[in-house]
Amino acid sequence: MSEVNQYRRSFACDEQGRVIARRLPFGFYHVEVQQEGFAPFSELVEVRSALPKELKIVLALAPVANRVDVTEDGTIIDPHRTGPAERIGSETLANREGASPGRSLLDLVATEPGWILEANGILHPRGSQYQTQYILDGVPLTDIRGPGFVSDFDVDNVQSMTVMTGDYPAEYGRKLGGVIEVTTARDTRAGLHGKVVASGGSFDTAGAYVETQYGWGGNTFTLSADRAHTDRFLDPPVLENYTNRATTTDLMAHYERDFSNTDRISLIFRRDQTLFLVPNEIVQQQAGQRQDRNSYETSGQISYLHVFSPNFLGDLRGMVRDITAGLWSNDLSTPVEASQERGYFESYVKGTFSAHYGANEIKAGTEADFASIREPLAYRITDPTMFDPGTNPAFQFRGRAQDREQAAFVQDTIRLKNWTVSAGLRFDHYGLLVNESAWSPRLGVAYYWPKAEIVFRASYDRVFQTPAFENLLVASSPEVLSLSQEVLRLPVRPSRGNFYQAGFTKGLFTKLRLDTSFFRRAVSNYADDDVLLNTGISFPIAFQNATIEGVEVKLEIPRWGPVSGYVSYSNITGLGYTPVTGGLFLGSDAANELVPRGAFPDSQDQRNTVSSRFRYEIHPRFWVAMAGSYGSGLPVEFDGTVQQALAQYGQQIVDRVNFSRGRVRPNFSLDASASVTLLKSEKRTVRLQADVENLTDRLNLINFAGLFSGTALGTPRSVNCRLAVDF
Repeated sequence: MSEVNQYRRSFACDEQGRVIARRLPFGFYHVEVQQEGFAPFSELVEVRSALPKELKIVLALAPVANRVDVTEDGTIIDPHRTGPAERIGSETLANREGASPGRSLLDLVATEPGWILEANGILHPRGSQYQTQYILDGVPLTDIRGPGFVSDFDVDNVQSMTVMTGDYPAEYGRKLGGVIEVTTARDTRAGLHGKVVASGGSFDTAGAYVETQYGWGGNTFTLSADRAHTDRFLDPPVLENYTNRATTTDLMAHYERDFSNTDRISLIFRRDQTLFLVPNEIVQQQAGQRQDRNSYETSGQISYLHVFSPNFLGDLRGMVRDITAGLWSNDLSTPVEASQERGYFESYVKGTFSAHYGANEIKAGTEADFASIREPLAYRITDPTMFDPGTNPAFQFRGRAQDREQAAFVQDTIRLKNWTVSAGLRFDHYGLLVNESAWSPRLGVAYYWPKAEIVFRASYDRVFQTPAFENLLVASSPEVLSLSQEVLRLPVRPSRGNFYQAGFTKGLFTKLRLDTSFFRRAVSNYADDDVLLNTGISFPIAFQNATIEGVEVKLEIPRWGPVSGYVSYSNITGLGYTPVTGGLFLGSDAANELVPRGAFPDSQDQRNTVSSRFRYEIHPRFWVAMAGSYGSGLPVEFDGTVQQALAQYGQQIVDRVNFSRGRVRPNFSLDASASVTLLKSEKRTVRLQADVENLTDRLNLINFAGLFSGTALGTPRSVNCRLAVDF
């Protein structure tokens, strides 16, 4: 077990007395071995790389009386971690709060300090806009993921996650606002195993998940499927929650084979699809508007691992992926009728070598990404009074482009007694609508003071972040000059930045862990997004620069008797600076975008954010939990009148805006959960969990009619139940 990694597993050895534990997050583990007739064995083991680590154990004959107490001593903190990296283990995943389809993983990440979940389930780490990268079973995904873009990963498929907001290894690039490592692969178990999950709750939400796994010899095959429906998919702009239905479907197959102790191959196939409606405002509902959207993702991954020696390992990975996203509007749509069928086909390959030499853990590799983008788009204005005079009443666009990106990296982690140094260098080349390259050095240092049970750490990341490709072509095409009499069109270039952070991790009473981080980010060509003529279709833009700084604190109780839980706090201040340096701007203010006008609050500039959840185990088969969240409010940029706001959104929503401060009023939610294990045996477990979100039924406004964000309401009081059967 490892408290810092939220890892607790029991294994049964084979006939030769062997146990293989795969994909362990780096850190310290307590290993306990028990066998009838022999004395128990306990030892602290450190895992620091993907290289195999062999632990030979010889059990002594049991004395007349013997007792071994295995505790979490030595695993509450990681003395060699040079930056904050939050582990979300299987226990947290299994006991998570219920969530709407497409949001379960996002809701978990949003509880970590430094992360804000904005409108429609978009994650923003440390003030970054659309710069979140997922690492799915070792393969990076850099597209925008959220209910309104590409379907979320089903958490029932996830075995563990690691969430990072700094101290990035040189292996990672392109999108570095935050990194979410997701592992879906499971440990091999002989025979047939699996689970079935049924869920349902408010807003006619219902879902089912089925997974089966069969292991034989060195082979493991896993097949899973999920389907869900809800009448509240996106965050609606008005209380009435008009036209907000959605159906999601996910399918995954995973085959893994160990040819020997030194060779392993893995194949993964995924198919995800989402069909949903766009929520209407009051005026749009009265007009009879209907907008349908869809997204489909089909992907295949392959990986091959070979151990050349106990100190040298090679890893080769590849992926092909196809994404399509569509929008259709009926002829009653207002103020614009829009349609789109966006596509993205990607081929990716990566090769790495890992080596252990003395105090060094070295990793080096190269990667290449080849993608094809297509963007058909059309619109027709149905209410000209909502646009500047001279705006083109209709527009059609069809664009295609090839994206070519390559990178190489080398990194080393050096451990010298109580000191740990991680250093790396990365080279990136980006070639889509512009061609640019960059070198990115990375450095992290940690010092462990054993007597005080504290780790001091600091790091520096030079980052090169590529623009979001979603709707980049239409915003960059000369054809948009016909949209209006006044158009500003600038190429969107990659962002470059310097990320600094320092902090400490302190163990308290061997039961609690306190993490504190201070950070500052300075970014040029700061990435944001805008909306094309009120169509709901967003595209990337960039400002001259931005500075984001703050502090993050998390106090966690992995397990203290019957109690476990956490409380996290973030304070973030983000300022962007004009003029704009990339993107598309239309209308009378387009020319003004080139004039420096000073600083403005970053759209994710929420000064204070708090999240907490504590669970109490009343009985080994029954627990209860309380959770809470607070946000001090995001910035508001509204140029209309109060009368216009009332007509569009209603009095209750307008009351949730502090126009004098230019911010949404604070939001707060109090949640409750309870779980009971109905059946538990060696081969089968049946568990029922119920969750109530927003117990006080408080009206929480997430965003309000901003230039770069629409209006979105938080979830009212709702109930969700989940029945899970493991076999």
